[in-house]
Amino acid sequence: MAIVAAGSAGAIRARPPCGYGVPAAPHSPAANRYNDGVDVTSFDHIALWTAERDELARLLTDGCGMHVIDRTDAFTLVGGDARRGKVTLFAAEGPRERGVLERIVVRVPHLEDARVRLAEAGYPTEDDEETLVVRAPEGVTIAVVENGATAAPDLDHVVLTVPDPDATAAGLADLGLEREGTRLTVDDRRVELRRGDAHEGERPLLNHLAFLVDSAGRVEEEARSRGLDVENVVDAPNTLAVFLRGPDRIRIEYVEHKPGFSLV
Repeated sequence: MAIVAAGSAGAIRARPPCGYGVPAAPHSPAANRYNDGVDVTSFDHIALWTAERDELARLLTDGCGMHVIDRTDAFTLVGGDARRGKVTLFAAEGPRERGVLERIVVRVPHLEDARVRLAEAGYPTEDDEETLVVRAPEGVTIAVVENGATAAPDLDHVVLTVPDPDATAAGLADLGLEREGTRLTVDDRRVELRRGDAHEGERPLLNHLAFLVDSAGRVEEEARSRGLDVENVVDAPNTLAVFLRGPDRIRIEYVEHKPGFSLV
């Protein structure tokens, strides 16, 4: 199932077998470009499969100050701004397996305000001077950090645990992310990789990581020209999205906001 975070299921144009591992052209660390000029401009959202989407949405809204951008029978989209970093919560049967997802980190303008909100919403925190950590349902860990430059709560970074962080980082770099060791950056957000014996099972928490591009069509063309298997292409009212499988079975979405993008 692949429904983009724009808020409705679009037409799935292609669904060949998914895969990863075809050799790619070298990635330049100087820019977030998917080989022949396809720009990866932002870490748009992380999507989860969850049987606790209402509770997780409440944690992110009441506790972290985000709001529900869209809600359907299939998913809830939460964020501080629809054009910034978001979390998509897809309804799924439980229990879910934690897999490679270690934590989701949200940035807020003022950490003390978040501490008060979380306490008032009934979420105990483990904290030090710089980070608040909430142990959420289904093994989801939400961390909150302060960033005075952010106007609204936003996705800061995601931490994944994988058996070989260097190999995973190389694979993700070949798919358009800028690599700094075992950290992959896009604009001012990032994916951090840590070593651990974690694998994606049959019921993982992580649905996909989504990255904003100027042209999803160009991503599809580039992927097919390199022999990569395109899992889905989803054409929805607000977005056009292309899905590939990355290393460690991590599902990657390249999403284009259409000119009439109307979510807030």
